[in-house]
Amino acid sequence: MDESMIARQDAYIEKTDVWARLSAPVPSAAISWRQDGKVTARDGKYFARFVAYIEANTVRERLDAVVPGEWDLTLDLLPTLVGDDADGAQISFKARLQILGVIREDVGTGRDYKQASTDAFKRAAVRFGVANELYAYEQNWVEIDGDGKYARPVEDPQAAYVRRYGKPDVIHVQANGTPTVAGPVPTSILTDGETVSCPKCGGRMWDNRLTKRNPRAPDYKCQNRSCDGVIWPAKGAPTN
Repeated sequence: MDESMIARQDAYIEKTDVWARLSAPVPSAAISWRQDGKVTARDGKYFARFVAYIEANTVRERLDAVVPGEWDLTLDLLPTLVGDDADGAQISFKARLQILGVIREDVGTGRDYKQASTDAFKRAAVRFGVANELYAYEQNWVEIDGDGKYARPVEDPQAAYVRRYGKPDVIHVQANGTPTVAGPVPTSILTDGETVSCPKCGGRMWDNRLTKRNPRAPDYKCQNRSCDGVIWPAKGAPTN
């Protein structure tokens, strides 16, 4: 093996290590939770879905630690999106993130320029594996103390998630950009210790019992989009 081949191999190994370090799980202390969507009432209690996220500064710190001076971000403002709901118009940015000559892009939205630009930045960074493990999280429905604007969760969302599902899956991004998932298989949504399998394909199912608006709609629906497996409410079950 000549020196040029050795140099190329060393460069490949070094870059592979960079991708692995970028996609390493973020510290749990850097993960926060926010309410996503409207409050749902069931059996006299209120529930809301919470999603995990990290701040843009956490992404910057990861990039500066792994590839200091070797990354560049460009943001392009996109035409304003006019929404049909109460949120009104949405600001959109396209982020173009370059790391060691590799470019990946994504689009972020928000109610203002700061929210939209940071959303785009974080989404582009996810394509390099930064905080990609958050996308492996299952839906996290948490009881809250009311249906008002300032309602707060009765239980810490992170504690509720761990109690229901155990520790979240971890996604690592390989050198070729392919994600690999490792971690425990979570239990079904909004249940403790209960796993429901699709009666058709045997796969995992979405638990719709809390969120469905029509009480006669299926309780469970297969997560596989190519499968139409469902589980209907038991006969004689209450419909209100």
